[in-house]
Amino acid sequence: MNRPGFNREKAMQMRQRTMAVLMIVCAGVLVGRAAAADAQIAPPNIVILLADDLGWGDVGYHGSRIATPHLDRLAAKGVRLEQFYAQPVCSPTRAALMTGRYPMRLGLQCGVVRPWATHGLPQDEQTLPDMLREIGYRTAIVGKWHLGHAEPGYLPTSRGFDQQYGHYNGALDYFTHDRDGGHDWHKNDRRNDDEGYTTDLIGREAVRVLREHPANRPLFLYVPFNAPHTPLQAKEEDRARYADWKDQRRATYAAMVTSMDDAVGEILTAVEAMGPQGENTLVFFCSDNGGIRQLGSNGPFRAGKGTLYEGGVRVPAIMAWPKRLEAGGVVNEPMHITDLLPTLLHLTGMASHAGKALDGKNIWPTIANGEPTPHRFVLHNSTPFAGALRMGDWKLLRNGDLGANSIKGPAEDSWELFNIAEDPAEEHDLSSTQPEVLARLKAKLAELAAEAVAPHLLPNNPPPGFEVPAVWGEAAVGR
Repeated sequence: MNRPGFNREKAMQMRQRTMAVLMIVCAGVLVGRAAAADAQIAPPNIVILLADDLGWGDVGYHGSRIATPHLDRLAAKGVRLEQFYAQPVCSPTRAALMTGRYPMRLGLQCGVVRPWATHGLPQDEQTLPDMLREIGYRTAIVGKWHLGHAEPGYLPTSRGFDQQYGHYNGALDYFTHDRDGGHDWHKNDRRNDDEGYTTDLIGREAVRVLREHPANRPLFLYVPFNAPHTPLQAKEEDRARYADWKDQRRATYAAMVTSMDDAVGEILTAVEAMGPQGENTLVFFCSDNGGIRQLGSNGPFRAGKGTLYEGGVRVPAIMAWPKRLEAGGVVNEPMHITDLLPTLLHLTGMASHAGKALDGKNIWPTIANGEPTPHRFVLHNSTPFAGALRMGDWKLLRNGDLGANSIKGPAEDSWELFNIAEDPAEEHDLSSTQPEVLARLKAKLAELAAEAVAPHLLPNNPPPGFEVPAVWGEAAVGR
């Protein structure tokens, strides 16, 4: 029955237009929800835990005899990243983490920043805490810096950190807090005289930062432990846990690892005590390089710290975030320490940054959704004397036996090629049977080497006439 003035065809057109609008709105809502899920309307707190010289095989979840129950619990709650790469020694890894850029772009590709160095992380580089602070984060570093202390511009509070606690150099005495006789313990880049075992102090301060952080701001907390780096020094109560071990050096090393794990446990408990804030806290853990072979274990991988073989650069790594990542995940895709910066920026909703071009990639889709790695290649390092590159399953090494702190190369280059998927232990050099692959990776490594800046080349011993200061970094703050 037709009502007066009723036009059936026109009514159908209006209904179709209405349905179309509703579909667009619904689609927009879904897209908006997806975007909000990654951008996080309430940006996550971020806690990065970095071990120093911990081998891939030195954690319980990789079968170690060393007790690491808290790291094991974090691995069970989060996602294990089983092909995660760092640099072969300390400072380059920290520089890559802070900038999202390969150390060869920073002049930090050859060794560590020595105590007597006058250089550090280039001051024209924008850092991760710089970027996070721009969008409202409170930023804190608790632990080892190792990216320069000769000038004020190199110190942590000049590089984006609102708070600092810990030390500048490597190889710190765990009890006296001295390096080569100079005091190296600081708070907000001023001398600090807190007494205690450094691992305990770092854990205690990190917990304090978490407990006192206001709920109305997101937090970026970077906790780079100096454990289990040498010198081999453990507390007696930790050493007692391994009293039955015959190798006393390994027993002390194991005690140092377990002490660090205890501190990690305290930090994780403090995160959980934050309630909803704790649930919206992303925790990332890894080591800064492979372990020292005489002390720890790099699992099935070749060599260890200071080399470009898998044992030197593949490290234990975990990412956990209760609201966003399913517990117990395992990712077997190549990733690199430079990836943390762009991934974290993505998760905080920061669409762009004012820094230089990044080498790292956003690996969140790989971690959260099982997508393939975004990397076409991973550069392990490029120096005037050595280098290594992974491209797909293939890995190329130039002078792989050359140590990371070397400041001169061999008389003649050696080249090795491995299929990492089939031969993760790097036992079968295929350079003679895969000439096309060898040539392709050599060309890529040469292309990247041409982009490198000149490295800082320091001798491994202090220069003649160098005097250890009473307090490391004292000159930088004008005292």
